[in-house]
Amino acid sequence: MKKSMELYLHIPFCVKKCDYCDFLSGPAPVSRQNEYCEALLHELTQVQISPEYQVSSIFIGGGTPTVIDSEWIVCFLERIRNRFSVEEGAEITMEANPGTLTGRKLEDYKKAGINRLSIGLQSADDRELALLGRIHTYEEFLEMYKMARSAGFDNINVDLMMAVPGQDLNSLMKTLSLTTALRPEHLSLYSLIVEPGTPFSERRLDLPEEEEERRMYEEAVSYLEDWGYRQYEISNFARPGRECRHNLGYWQRVPYRGFGLGASSLMEEERFSNTSDMEEYLRDCQNPELLLRDRETLSVKAQMEEFMFLGLRMRRGVEKRAFEEKFGVSMDEVYGETIGRYCGMGLLQEQKGRVSLTFQGISVSNRILSDFLF
Repeated sequence: MKKSMELYLHIPFCVKKCDYCDFLSGPAPVSRQNEYCEALLHELTQVQISPEYQVSSIFIGGGTPTVIDSEWIVCFLERIRNRFSVEEGAEITMEANPGTLTGRKLEDYKKAGINRLSIGLQSADDRELALLGRIHTYEEFLEMYKMARSAGFDNINVDLMMAVPGQDLNSLMKTLSLTTALRPEHLSLYSLIVEPGTPFSERRLDLPEEEEERRMYEEAVSYLEDWGYRQYEISNFARPGRECRHNLGYWQRVPYRGFGLGASSLMEEERFSNTSDMEEYLRDCQNPELLLRDRETLSVKAQMEEFMFLGLRMRRGVEKRAFEEKFGVSMDEVYGETIGRYCGMGLLQEQKGRVSLTFQGISVSNRILSDFLF
């Protein structure tokens, strides 16, 4: 039986970089986009993956992948199927932003086998969208969403952002109300993080206080559950059976291989990433070994940390038996004191051989998760 793995393709282009964004992305002329896509095809051709692996999910992210000509997406997926073993019915997700889709592009995506779209809305309030530096209005998102449904896409995620400048509980709940009325299969709700080096880091922002942000999150979770969206990870909600397989694999440390500028990988307990320098990437794309940076073979200790740190993000938490089978030592022997302390505080719970965050624990999850790092 083949081992499961995941693929990620990075498309580092967008119409305009949002004011909060610190991703490896930005606008570029069509000529540079085409040059990069040719290089990505070369990398996909040259990288060798052991035949013992079968690809269970593919995620095309960015940037805004829907900026480039859709024929490139068709070519990428054809190349992947020709080069690697792809599971029948594999989840194939592509990120998309309003203002970058057309009917022809959607037809090409369907032809290429994409079966899941992740659309960036962030807010249904046009004032908030403008403050975030988004290039679209809510009405433009709505038009794109309806276009995707008409094209036959029946698995759609909508990305939303919480605790943005000027937002309060009422405006967040209005965004949730308008979004859930569309009945997407999946919703992601992330809190704004002001990252160094972004335009937001240089401004005085009217952000909600910590207590208000906590209340917003609690109300949002309750509302989404009432609408049939099960919280299966700290920031992700899905209708039954519509959880994102790619994300679940990441939190469970399923091997993955990243392609493209700056893309990260985890293969055979080795972590590495591609160069983040565009000129280096274009020059060395036909010799993927030259692209690799930050290569690290993870120690058993580091693997244990990741097992706990990533796994506890899921509402179902981590399984004690799986930990012992993988590492040959019980979870209690390594982390018993930490688990006991947070269980006593009502922030962790242990049920049926699993350790997970309580709802109260989610609000202070960063502090808890950091304590599982030696």
